[in-house]
Amino acid sequence: MLSKEEVLALIENIHDPFLNATLKETGGILEIKINEEKKHVSLQLAIAKPNTAEQMDLQQQLVAILKRNGARTVGLRFTQLPEDVISKFQPTTEEDDSILSRQKQPKYIAIASGKGGVGKSTITVNLAVSLSRLGKKVGIIDADIYGFSVPDLMGIEERPVVRGDKIFPPERFGVKVISMGFFVEDNSPVIWRGPMLGKMINNFFKEVEWGDLDYLLLDLPPGTGDVALDVHDLLPTCNEIIVTTPHPSAAFVAARAGQMALRTNHKILGVVENMAYYISEETGKKEYVFGKGGGDKLAEVLKTKVLGRLRLMQPYLEEDIFAPGVYQEDHPNGQEFRRIAAKVIAQLEDE
Repeated sequence: MLSKEEVLALIENIHDPFLNATLKETGGILEIKINEEKKHVSLQLAIAKPNTAEQMDLQQQLVAILKRNGARTVGLRFTQLPEDVISKFQPTTEEDDSILSRQKQPKYIAIASGKGGVGKSTITVNLAVSLSRLGKKVGIIDADIYGFSVPDLMGIEERPVVRGDKIFPPERFGVKVISMGFFVEDNSPVIWRGPMLGKMINNFFKEVEWGDLDYLLLDLPPGTGDVALDVHDLLPTCNEIIVTTPHPSAAFVAARAGQMALRTNHKILGVVENMAYYISEETGKKEYVFGKGGGDKLAEVLKTKVLGRLRLMQPYLEEDIFAPGVYQEDHPNGQEFRRIAAKVIAQLEDE
């Protein structure tokens, strides 16, 4: 089993993700504990910016090194370095080259709903893919930190790559994606409070290398909580699409998300009614399983229009392509998403 001295030798020359200095130089290694019986190493470390994507990358690096050298399990606790230490080792020039600071900004579209289970993530994914099929450069921020599902819907198996101080997102169907789902193991629950969520969303904008995008879509959590408020603060000129089902109660709840957008001067592009109807294989007629009229009522309340209605139908099964939430171009819903994407482009690019 590793000794404290051996652990120290393995980690002291690792750099703080944000500073021009090693953990040894910053005094960032606060505590090392060894449980020889359980082969467990416990570390308390101080870095310039805890609770960030860079911290997660550092965690993975430390765990990998220690396990390769004999530790069975590793426990990590992080705290922030004193301000004087951060100032001492801060890079002399730190230009903000994030997507938020660029002269050419993408069109931001937040996909919101009043409640969960209405298919908001499915709408986000398929709108993004449809925009890409129409020749646009598109990205998705899966901002539903607790209920992340975009990577699974798109069948993305690769993880983001960290190069220097930037995260390079994976890409599929021509869409770049960043999600909390990439940074947790084995579908673990995320137990965070509001301020930590805000930092993570901020990092998705500032630490990810998005390249040159035409559209950046945000899959918001349902409701009007902390993450939605953070997005409204970060993006004062964001556009929004409100998702509902035809059921009157779903539309009533969705109106809250729409009213929040209006109060913060976000532009509502329209309403998408998901699960609008089902076509019976026996009769060929539409059956309104979840009621009728919710999308129209919501659009009326928000003084906007219904962009499209999606039928209750799975994507086609394809043996060669695993993407359980992506509709093919020739699928009825794929065609409807293409029409919705064309309407979005017409609204935002003809202004």
